[in-house]
Amino acid sequence: MKFIVSSSYLLKQLQVLGSVINSSNTLPILDNFLFELNSNELTVSASDLETTMSATLEIDSESQGSVAVPAKLLLETLKTFPEQPLTFTVEDNNTIEISSNSGKYALAYAAGEEFPKAVSLEDPSSTLVPADVLATAVSKTIFAAGNDDLRPVMSGVFFQFSPEGLTFVATDAHKLVKYARTDVKASQVADFIMPRKPLNILKGILATSDAEVKIEYNDSNATFSFDNYVLTCRLIDGKYPNYEAVIPKENPNKLLINRTSFLSSVRRVAIFSNKTTHQIRLKIAGTELNISAEDIDYSNKAEERLTCDYQGDDMQIGFNSRFLTEMLTNLQSDEIMLEMSLPNRAGILTPIDGLDEGETVTMLVMPVMLNS
Repeated sequence: MKFIVSSSYLLKQLQVLGSVINSSNTLPILDNFLFELNSNELTVSASDLETTMSATLEIDSESQGSVAVPAKLLLETLKTFPEQPLTFTVEDNNTIEISSNSGKYALAYAAGEEFPKAVSLEDPSSTLVPADVLATAVSKTIFAAGNDDLRPVMSGVFFQFSPEGLTFVATDAHKLVKYARTDVKASQVADFIMPRKPLNILKGILATSDAEVKIEYNDSNATFSFDNYVLTCRLIDGKYPNYEAVIPKENPNKLLINRTSFLSSVRRVAIFSNKTTHQIRLKIAGTELNISAEDIDYSNKAEERLTCDYQGDDMQIGFNSRFLTEMLTNLQSDEIMLEMSLPNRAGILTPIDGLDEGETVTMLVMPVMLNS
């Protein structure tokens, strides 16, 4: 088994796949990349049993076969090469030899048959989504997903597909983000919960792709295929909470404000807030928004005044500044709307501008109790 491949091309593909491999694996074989050679096509796979990803590379070869190659050793070696062709030859003494312009390097390999096979989906449903839409949907929601092991369903992003459009939701019970598109549709109604790790991997590669992503899914697994990649992962089992019930429908108090000035104000004032609660207070009256924070233990306090466009009753409401900062950072619009009903009901953040047609973003943030 022998093939020739460009060093930088191989490195680029392996770095993407490398993000699947865990730093410590229960099965030693999972520390390897699986190389499957079929004439001038090389398929490289990486797996952590939950998630398996493979990339198909075009190379120069006439042989066939499969071997498992140590991932860390190979990546570290490839990073040091300038762009050049590398020749990989599988020798009889259980080593794979790499020949470069300047030298030869031998790595021990394992038999390719030992590598766990990716799940093949039986009778899946499928939907096509443009890569940039999926990348945006993931990056807009994933930060709001929880990381509580006791509530695994909240640790992922909820995908809801229907003939009306696609909806992506993430929540950790303190904050919630709902990202919806009506310009991309699915043929039938389906929903599933995607784990965070495969989504983070996808987010990184989708941002640079302009392909259509084919998503195939059944009750337990989902597969994403685009460009030369295929990613298969196990879905989170369980029923997603009824998020629509949490979003308050009647919000008579509406605050319209410039996002960047609001964000920098919240960031500055938050420095003076209590280090455990991160509580900041919004006091709104007329066209004035007063943002303040106080840390009584250290006698630190801060207060800023901003002009805003406000319709509703004068009110005071407390928020965790970290949640507010995360949400405001994640939006790209110039103006945002904060809608509220009562100081103990969730506030709803929505962007006013900068959205594509058919795109909506709704962010919900739970208030914190103010000690008057």
